[in-house]
Amino acid sequence: MTPESTPEGSSSGHMEWYVLKIQSNREKTIRDSLLRRMRQEGLQDFFGEIVIPTEKIVENRNGKKRVIEQKLYPGYLMIQMVLNDDTWYLVRSTSGVGDFTGSSGKPSPMPVHEIHRMLGAGQSVVEEPAKVKHDLKAGDSVKIIEGPFASFDGSVGSVDASSGKLTVMIEIFGRSTPVDVEAWQVERV
Repeated sequence: MTPESTPEGSSSGHMEWYVLKIQSNREKTIRDSLLRRMRQEGLQDFFGEIVIPTEKIVENRNGKKRVIEQKLYPGYLMIQMVLNDDTWYLVRSTSGVGDFTGSSGKPSPMPVHEIHRMLGAGQSVVEEPAKVKHDLKAGDSVKIIEGPFASFDGSVGSVDASSGKLTVMIEIFGRSTPVDVEAWQVERV
């Protein structure tokens, strides 16, 4: 594709969202490179946000709870921009950028409903609770490793996937008693 074959109407001055195919595992460095080149070329007015869609996941490693960011679409970047000859060339000539997504070699703007879905209800930066990564399900045998019930064995009664909380059935004084714990406070037996 050449800059002359940009889609009609895209140089009208309003920003639209595009998806770029980029080298995987270089999303942040490519985003930083694009931002630096925009400033150097004085084209920042033609660009909006550059987003790497991610979600926060809570992992339990070696008994320690830690939050990591996981890319939702590795090898892709979302960019808000006015598509014209200068902006097209700046993006395409940036190291690590493969191409715009679209049919017939022409960049296609993302439909608004898709942007809302991918970015979370229309916000580019969504501050939501981290999802807890675990593979426990009701009926699994576990040992509580931290908290007031540490060293108790029990079975998972229920799992709240959104909050990462478990109800574990433990035996206290000969009675089965439900206790609520975080997923990272137990280990599978």
